[in-house]
Amino acid sequence: MFFGIKLYPARIIFAAFTIACMIVIFMFSCDNAKKSSSKSGKVTETAVEMFFKDYDKLPKSKQVSIMDKAEHIIRKLAHYSIYTALGFCASMTVGKRRLKSPKNAGVIIFCFLYACSDEFHQRFTPGRSCMFTDVLIDTSGALTGMLMSLVLLAVIGWISRRHKQNRELRAKNAGTPV
Repeated sequence: MFFGIKLYPARIIFAAFTIACMIVIFMFSCDNAKKSSSKSGKVTETAVEMFFKDYDKLPKSKQVSIMDKAEHIIRKLAHYSIYTALGFCASMTVGKRRLKSPKNAGVIIFCFLYACSDEFHQRFTPGRSCMFTDVLIDTSGALTGMLMSLVLLAVIGWISRRHKQNRELRAKNAGTPV
């Protein structure tokens, strides 16, 4: 037991994934504005090429406008996605529970506080800023990840109960005790 949580191997693995997500987030936040823009710029260029087949034929002003809007969306999706992974892993670390549980609140508070610390960290990175809207995006991603984990745990529980019922039924029909 650790903080009232039984330590199953899966929980230990998801705790390691949670720490890995936190390290990845921290490392991205260490990138200065130029390096961060370069990384998101490559993803943005690929996305724009996929969605705008005639991008090269558009006027330069239109290209710049599309690229700016797309980069903003890509950057916000990056926030949302990495925090979805963090919320999922942190939630799986906590384990099985009901939807209305203090543990769920704990997962969201944990992710919210990490998002706050991440934005605060960015404040001291050259060219980066500290934005509360990013904290909200991060926290909504974490909420999505937590909800995904709850659905997965419910499906696993349902499958487990079905297998148990089938074993009991087979044992009953065979006349042997379970």
